[in-house]
Formats: sequence, C-alpha cells, structure tokens
Amino acid sequence: MIPQDYPRVIIEAVEPQVDGGRFPIKRVVGEKVAVSADIYKEGHDKLAAVLKVRKVGEKKWQESPMTQGDNDRWQGEFTVTAVGRWEYTIEGYAERYLSWVDEITKKNVGGATLSSELLEGLVILKKSAAAAAGGDRTRMNSIIAAMESALAAGEQQGAIDMGIGTVMRSMMARYPDRSEGYELAPALKIMVNRPITRFASWYEFFPRSQGTVPYRHGTLQDCIRRLRAIHAMGFDVVYLPPIHPIGVSFRKGKNNSLVSIPGDVGSPWAIGNEHGGHMALEPQLGTWDDWDQFVATCRELEIEIALDYVMNCSPDHPYVSEHPDWFFHRPDGSFKYAENPPKKYQDVYPLNFGTSDRAGLWQEMLKIFLFWVGKGVTTFRVDNPHTKPVPFWEWVIGEVHRQHPEVIFLAEAFTKPKMMRLLAKVGFAQSYTYFTWRNEKQELTDYVNELTSGEMKEYFTGNFFANTPDILPPILQYGGRPAFIIRAVLAATLSSVYGIYSGYELCENQAIPGKEEYLDSEKYEIKVRDWKAPGHIVQIITLINNIRHDSPALQTYNNVLFLTTDNPKIIAYAKMTEDRSDIIVCIVNLDPFHKHYTTLHVPLATFGIDEDEQYQAHDLLSDERYRWRGPTAYVELSPSTKMAHIIKIRRW
Repeated sequence: MIPQDYPRVIIEAVEPQVDGGRFPIKRVVGEKVAVSADIYKEGHDKLAAVLKVRKVGEKKWQESPMTQGDNDRWQGEFTVTAVGRWEYTIEGYAERYLSWVDEITKKNVGGATLSSELLEGLVILKKSAAAAAGGDRTRMNSIIAAMESALAAGEQQGAIDMGIGTVMRSMMARYPDRSEGYELAPALKIMVNRPITRFASWYEFFPRSQGTVPYRHGTLQDCIRRLRAIHAMGFDVVYLPPIHPIGVSFRKGKNNSLVSIPGDVGSPWAIGNEHGGHMALEPQLGTWDDWDQFVATCRELEIEIALDYVMNCSPDHPYVSEHPDWFFHRPDGSFKYAENPPKKYQDVYPLNFGTSDRAGLWQEMLKIFLFWVGKGVTTFRVDNPHTKPVPFWEWVIGEVHRQHPEVIFLAEAFTKPKMMRLLAKVGFAQSYTYFTWRNEKQELTDYVNELTSGEMKEYFTGNFFANTPDILPPILQYGGRPAFIIRAVLAATLSSVYGIYSGYELCENQAIPGKEEYLDSEKYEIKVRDWKAPGHIVQIITLINNIRHDSPALQTYNNVLFLTTDNPKIIAYAKMTEDRSDIIVCIVNLDPFHKHYTTLHVPLATFGIDEDEQYQAHDLLSDERYRWRGPTAYVELSPSTKMAHIIKIRRW
C-alpha cells in the first residue's frame, strides 16, 4: 500500500536517550541538557530544527533553535529549572524561504528573468504573513505589496532586494512555514531531581548508639545532640538504619549469634513487635514529639534525613497475623525465614511480592513511603531492592513522585551490573557501587570511567560509600590510619556523592577474623564511642567536606579525567568546570604502607594553560603552594607525611 503520509524530514540517532526512550535520562535542577541528532531530507532544501521541551502535563513547549554541524549532525541545548518529570522532542522542517533565497540568489545573474521565481517566493511569503501576529503581519504584507508593485513595474531587482532583505529575513525567521516537517514522537523523558541528588555527603549512624553511657540505649534526644558534630564535619545527609520496633522472636545476639540473652537489643532490620511495624518508632528511642524535634533540628542545620526502607518483618510483626498471605511458606505451611547461604536470618520473614494479594501488599508498601515523607524523610536508602520485582519499583517510585517529586531513592543493590543499571533506569536516583572493593589504579580508573561515561552517565549516579555497617573491606582492616585517609579522599573526590558509616572517622578496623565484617558490630549491640579518641581523622574529614563545598568542580559527577602518572601506586585525576574557572587535581598514594613518588603529566591544553606558562598548584589539604611550569610535575606521597594532594590549579 502506498503511504498517504510520511515524514518529509528524517530525524535519527538522537542523544541523549536511554534504551530508545524507554526510560528517562536524569538531570538535576539547573543542569543543561545537550541534545544532538542526525537531521536530513531528500533533495537540496535548506533545513531548520528546533528543540522543544516542557514539564510533563504542560501544554506549551519551550523552543530553542538547533544548529547544524558536520555531516548533518545538529545540536541544541536547554536547561531544566524545576524538579519533576520533563519531556523533550525535536522538530525538523524544510525551510522553504531560505531555500528560495538560496535559489534566487544563485540565479540572479546578468540578464536573467526571474519573474516566475519571484511569484514562487511571494506564495511562501504570503503563507507566513498569514500566520504572523498584529504589527508583524502588517509590515510583512506591506513589503509583499511593494514587491508585487515592483514586479508589475518590471523592477525585478527591487523586488528581489525586498524579498531577501534584512527586514523580511528577520520576519520569516519568526514565522517559518513548518508544513514540510516532522516532529520526533513519542517525546523523550527526563527525570529532574534536586541538586542534593548529585552532590551530597552522607553520614550513617545508629540512633541507639548515640548515648554516652555504656549499655544504655540511645535516644532521639541523644541524636539531636550528636547532630551538631555531624554538621560541623560538613555532612548534609544523615542516614538512619531502621528505627522501628524490633522483633523478640529469634532475636539475634551479639556478633550475629543465633541465641540472644537478656539485654540484647537485636537487629534493627528485624522489624515489628507488639508496639507496631514499619510505621512505628522503637519506644526506647523516644516519642513522636522527640522525632519532630529531631526533624526540626536537621532542618535548622540544613541536614536532610535518609531512612532505611527495609521490607523485612520479624515473626512478631503485625503483618504476620494480619496478612499471612503476604509471606513465603514452606510445604508444611510454616513461615519461611530469610537466608543468604551460609547466613540464616531466623529473625526475619521476607515479603512475597508475588502474593495473590499483590494489590494489598504493594499499596501498603507505598503507604509506608508516604507515611515517612509526611514525617520529614526526604530520602530512602532501600535495602536489597534487587531481590524484589523491578516492576514494583517502577510503580511505587512513580506513585511517590506523583505526589512528592522531590523524594530521592538510593538502591543498596550489590548485585549484577545489569540489575544495578535497570534499578537506576526505573527510578533510583543513586546507587551503592563496588567502589568499596576497588583499590588498584587500573581497576579504579576502569570502574569510574564505566560509571561516568557512555550511556550510564545519563541515568546512573554512584554513591561512593567508603564503608558500611555490613562491610569492612580488607584495606581498612590492615592499612591503618593512612588507608582511611586514602579511601576518604578517593570517595569524596571521584564521586560528587559519597558517604561514611559512623566510626570511620575513628579508624575503627576490628574485623571478625577471615571476614569483611566488624567485630562486635553495632548491628547487634549498642556501641558508645569516644569521639576524641587518639588517631581520629575528624579534622581531615571536615577539611575534605569543606573543600568539596568550596569547589564547584567537585560537585559534578561525570567530569572525571584521569591523568598519567609513571607509578602504578599513585593515581591522579582532574575535575573541572565547563568554563575552567575551577580546576582540581587529585593525586593519591594507593599504598598505605610505603612512600611513593612519580612524575605527573599535566594536560596543559585541556586546562587552557600555555606550554611555557607558570601556574600555581595550591594543595587544599596542606595549604602548601607550588609553582609549576610545563607539562610535568614531581610528586611524592608518604604515610608518614601526606597520603594525598587535592590541588587547585591557579593561573598567575
């Protein structure tokens, strides 16, 4: 069948997009979106293209022109200005007026008769004039009438000059004929998040461990007092593990023992008892009035609250008796507890998202999110989202964002890369990563490049946690204080979003022998710390966070440029703003035991520095200043002096 209609303009290879437009790209408020596409058409017509953008639900598009580059590649850009879902598309069309201008200009040689061409041009001009507004229409019609008079009087050149003159060109640019065009459909999606999604420093702590008396259960009032110190270190997100009532049945003892004794507080991830479930507070932490005061103090200090969202239920959770069909059962009818062989979690019953009452369960999970948003939580760190159906996450995040587009979701998904990527695509704004186990120069380089380049940069933001309550990596176990400095610098500068778990600043490194787990973990007991213990790195952590807040280059996620060093134990990389007003070079000794030196190769052209130009290298960690000239610099780093440089490049 012969097509009745078909696109007169071809639009292909549009970037950015994710999976052919199936999922949205991600941006934060104030960021630019640079768009490119192949746009062409049969024949020799001049083409024009506009980039169109709007918030989802708005009727009117905001338009901006695209410019043509080499080989029919067109570019344009726009800035997203508000949180929520946006969409953009491209409209390309034959520019009949400019094609006519080009044609008649080429034909306008001595003795040529161009009356027919002028008549064709008048048709084009009249069509645009009819679409023009008020005064513009009057001016265009006036020129058209003058052209017709000149043509009738045989004044061909006068008619041409009026038709292609500056005034008419500017008018036609405002009212082009787009009838021979094509608009890309469906529109491509953008999820616009708050800036703190891409630039934040996270601090995780257990509320029950914030007291000052050994074995006494900490309270929210203790947490309030602790917030001042956390704020002073420069953290702007506090992340709380579950703060709900903890189950009694099969309660875990110290060091994950299967047997508890009186006084054991259990794992906060075993949620629910007679005091309630996911929408209740652990009574020993305090009251809702205490919680409201905690929230108010966080807001005063400009600290946001992230809460662990854990879809675990203890055997004592109200859901177990009220909705037994929401859980997995063995053939004998008994409830099936959670396992991650060889680990067993008898104190936890996992929820069955494939239950026959799927609607009831899913709606309840949504209710929990909305409840805590109403209580002042702005971010959810979701526990093991890769063990739940991906369609659930796409649905529930979408439902939350319909009411609260400002809410942020972090995926704690240490799993296969493709699943980690898919979770980011369906709505998780941040993700844990395998940075925690990347220690060598090449593996760090490869991994960070993987996360921040290619298609992943359009939707994936890695939150680089140096440690977690579950993970004490070998380098921290054995590398001592220098290792903690190394990993803090790397986490805080390789990614614009990073975090530490409470006790990192004290260089806590006692592990269960042969495991990457903390000995005497506060996952199972109350821990009281001396925050001024010898050897702490509080000042260093504070300095790093202050540097981040003062350096725009470190506030961008996907601008890492790895630099060449001659020593495999020293890694170097740069981050800079688009206008090169802020250039930061980080140089880190990856060996916590030995001194190393290297020649650093400085990309002068990239930095906008001439070969013979002298420039200043200001180490923001030590406040030392060096005069560098040329493309190389000598660097020496040692555990006994300094493990890293964070250098601001300044031109004289």
